[in-house]
Order: sequence, then C-alpha cells, then structure tokens
Amino acid sequence: MSDLDLLTQSLARNVKHWRAVRGFTLDVLAARAGVSRGMLIQIEQARTNPSIGTVVKIGDALGISITTLLDYEQGPKVRIVPAERAVRLWHTDAGSYSRLLAGTEAPGPLELWDWRLMPGESSLSEPHPGGTVEMVHVTAGELTLTVDGEDHTVPAGASASFEANAPHTYGNRGEEPVLMMMAVSVPPVGRDAT
Repeated sequence: MSDLDLLTQSLARNVKHWRAVRGFTLDVLAARAGVSRGMLIQIEQARTNPSIGTVVKIGDALGISITTLLDYEQGPKVRIVPAERAVRLWHTDAGSYSRLLAGTEAPGPLELWDWRLMPGESSLSEPHPGGTVEMVHVTAGELTLTVDGEDHTVPAGASASFEANAPHTYGNRGEEPVLMMMAVSVPPVGRDAT
C-alpha cells in the first residue's frame, strides 16, 4: 500500500471516528466545515484524496489537529516522530513546501510545522476558528507575513505570533528561500458545538 493510500485510509477512519466522538451527523460536519456532504462521504469511504485546504477545514470543524486526522493511533505519553514520517502536505514545483512534524491534543489541537518558501512564492490560509493562534520562527531568509491585509516583515532569527481567525499569507518576496518553523494552537471544540 502506498503512502497516499495509507493517508487516505487513515483520514477515512479518523473522520468517521472523530465525527462520532463529537456527535456530528454528516450534515452538521459538512455545514461546520464548509465542505459538501458528498465530499465527506467520499472521504469517509476512502474514495478521494482531498486537498490540504479541505483537510484543514474538517480538522478545524472537528476541533482536532491534522496529525490526529491522519494518525488516530495514540501511543504512550512520549511520542517520537521519525524524520521520514513528517507529512508533506503542500508543495510547489519550484521547491516550496510545508511539513507537519508533530501534533497533539493539548487540550485543543497543537501542531508543529516545518516550512520552506522559495523566492516569489506564497501560501494563503483562510481564517481559522476564533482563538486559534499561530507562531512562526524564521531561520533563514525574510518572511512577509500578511494578516488581514496588513504586511509584516519577519527576518531570519525573528519570531511572530498572531490570532489566525483572519485570512493570512506566508510569502517570500526576497531572493533566497525562507525557512521557518510554525506552531498552531486551535481551541478545543465541545460535543454540544453547532
């Protein structure tokens, strides 16, 4: 079975599992996530490999991390994720990418990402649920962080944090690749959420 097949199967199993844990019908989850009911059915039957944007929307709607959606087997208190198990979820032909390094529920989803943005490239993110916070630490290059239409320059060695309930873009307007680490904290969602 290929890595993609394993991811598709894990996603199918975990969307069904967490939808049941949250007590959401297909219609409720579809409405919360802004994803069609038909798409959710295809995901739960492992008949499609959805875009990262769709996976993020479903995770946000369920109040769980992408890590949890892709790997529902919870191990011991200490969980080591080998380098080769980091999941590349976004990439471009020019060489930009984001890799999900690790994640946990603490008490809401908490994720750690490794990003590379090549010169002239950017990645747009839709608003996340209220209370979501993102932190970045730039290790090389100069990041242009755009939050709700306002640009912020984050040079190598600097860090930034922001509430991510507004549209935001990670961009590289410089001449060299931007390397950065990003942490995302999403507030937990209760069973009675609608």
